[in-house]
Amino acid sequence: MNFDFLPKLPKSDLDDRTFQELVDECILRIPRYCPEWTNYNPSDPGITLIELFAWLTDQMLLRFNQVPRRNYVAFLELLGVRLKPPTPARTQVTFYLSTSLGETYTIPVNTELATVRTETEEAIVFSTDQPLAIGKPQLRHFLTAVEAQEQPEILRDRFVGSWSEGPDEQWEGSELAFFDQQPQPGNCFYLVFDAQRPLEGNVIAVSVKGEAATATGINPENPPRRWEAWNGSYWENVLLEERDDQTQGFSFSELVRQGGNPLAGSDIVLHLPLNWPLTQFVTYQGRWLRCVYSQLAASQTGYERSPRIVGLHVRSLGGTVEASQSTLIRRENLGESDGTPGQTYQLQGAPILPRQEGEFIRITPPGGLPQAWQEVSDFADSGPEDLHYTIDSLTGVIQFGPLLREPTQIKEQTRFRASLQGLPIGRATPVNSPNTGEMSVQSLERQYGAVPPRGSLLEMVAYRTGGGRQGNVQTGTIKILKTAVPYVTRVVNHKPARNGADAESLEEAAIRVPRILRTRDRAVTAEDFETLAIEAGGGAVARVRCLTPTKKEDSGTVRLLLVPQANTDGIERGEGIAPDWLTLEPQLSEQVLAYLDERRLLGVPVACSQPEYVGVAVQTEVELEPEYKNSVAQEEILRQLRVTLYRFLNPLVGGPEGNGWPFGRPVYSSDIVKLIQTVAGVRYLGAVQLFELRYQDSGWEKTLSQERVIDPGEFGLICSWYNNRWRSGHVVNLVV
Repeated sequence: MNFDFLPKLPKSDLDDRTFQELVDECILRIPRYCPEWTNYNPSDPGITLIELFAWLTDQMLLRFNQVPRRNYVAFLELLGVRLKPPTPARTQVTFYLSTSLGETYTIPVNTELATVRTETEEAIVFSTDQPLAIGKPQLRHFLTAVEAQEQPEILRDRFVGSWSEGPDEQWEGSELAFFDQQPQPGNCFYLVFDAQRPLEGNVIAVSVKGEAATATGINPENPPRRWEAWNGSYWENVLLEERDDQTQGFSFSELVRQGGNPLAGSDIVLHLPLNWPLTQFVTYQGRWLRCVYSQLAASQTGYERSPRIVGLHVRSLGGTVEASQSTLIRRENLGESDGTPGQTYQLQGAPILPRQEGEFIRITPPGGLPQAWQEVSDFADSGPEDLHYTIDSLTGVIQFGPLLREPTQIKEQTRFRASLQGLPIGRATPVNSPNTGEMSVQSLERQYGAVPPRGSLLEMVAYRTGGGRQGNVQTGTIKILKTAVPYVTRVVNHKPARNGADAESLEEAAIRVPRILRTRDRAVTAEDFETLAIEAGGGAVARVRCLTPTKKEDSGTVRLLLVPQANTDGIERGEGIAPDWLTLEPQLSEQVLAYLDERRLLGVPVACSQPEYVGVAVQTEVELEPEYKNSVAQEEILRQLRVTLYRFLNPLVGGPEGNGWPFGRPVYSSDIVKLIQTVAGVRYLGAVQLFELRYQDSGWEKTLSQERVIDPGEFGLICSWYNNRWRSGHVVNLVV
């Protein structure tokens, strides 16, 4: 391993002799030790032996000169530096039930799911992080408002007097209008649910019975409405896909086209937030859901009159819960203790994920009761009676407290000098005093942490293994239910898994240590915040940019731009990264803020956000060398060009240095020209055009860039998107 990143201070090898110098030195010694040897030609067998042993000595010196690097690694060990284990990817998985149950149904924690196993890829296992309670929703209030406010103030209860609740919890009554008679954007209605029933993360179906042949005047394929739920902080979108609204914006267009009757009802499938708290607005209390007549886009038409309904019913279809790439292993037998200090044991699964509640070692002494031992990071503060042990998360090695022997002379000299200074440390006696007598073995030893008694049975109650970049799977890939759960028909992840990272290498640890020594676990400078933010992510944060407060900012808030880790393996297949892969999840942001809160200066507020990502599309014409003008070569060169562009225009592995596109750096046409000219077979390029992709309300909009894509003051990141709309990402035409 070469530490090229270390400062290049003046130094020399421990032995700098080369192979030829060793051969020459041996030949010069021949007349002294063997004067009758006069043939020094390379063909002489003796010279061959000299060259052989010179080569062996040269190899030994090569290894000998690596001692400084070995000492550097030993220094890392003295600092207690451990290689970080892989970080598990996290996502949300949705369970769908076969039928709506009459009471609350709970899917237990650690329910295992997996991706589909193929001929080339193993199945990746995920486990739920907490139990999922699927309740039976009960609608309490139907309220309407003229304007959609952040916190509603003027509400009208529409159930009172005209509607009643049946025995099956269905609400029915006379015709009821959702919006005003002449609907205006901003009109909305609220559904308030009973707070006593667990509904967080549930998937519900709102069955709407509408008036027959209701003409609303909207485009059923693109209705101007949005469904939202109050999650305690803001109104969160809960309509996952347009096809989940079978009423098509309450027009019942498809139902009528197929000969159905709107009075029979159609479902609107909504995915409720994982955090859906009890909230009170005005005099109404419960869990709040609303539908808003949204502002019209260019491709939309508005409601000519308000839709009218005659019945409402809500039922549960399933639920969504957080899951991480992990496999739970329970009650692994480690063996029997031999009673010696510092004994080690190997777990069968590795690497080991950070331990949670209920994951520990249980030791049963002979004839005694089981004991729960505690894991510690090291034995520095452990005494002989402390039931402590350590676990190397990367290798899965368990170690118990070691026994250290102290030299008698150093210990006695310390006591003697302490007595001269008047310090009350035992009875000080000179080392060579005749009254010293024979020292007991116990006075020369110190036990750090207790040792399991001989014959004790050791058992790891539970631990989880997993993690790595391979866990960053795409949407809809988790389909297999490995744990049998009654009433569950299918499972799927509607969001991609994110934040999975591989184990730390020795080179990465060597780079990390100087930053640790500089920050010393406190955040003062911008570099400190960036270093500690990466530490807090545990591999889930790929890059950080700290924006220090300016004089214009009165709050003095330290802003951190976090770039989450994402799987870039698809680049070699000619695929870019999807925009939502770089979305900063609230869990990761809260994890970083909690870590920095213990290390920042008092009174310094910290905020985390994601950079402004700018997509880039490249259009140019490429002429090939004559020998490459065939269909097979053209297809391969076209693939290489796309891979080269996807790798260069990338926030994680792109940029001139290959370690991520620099924050705020513009991209020029000359960058693309220089890049494409490195591909074998390219003769010359035509005009290079850059198109910038920026997110608008209607999606990613493409505009022609004037030479550069990012304003240096925006602190944005260049990306090459790969999604359904811009699947090619780059338009490269080959000229034959």
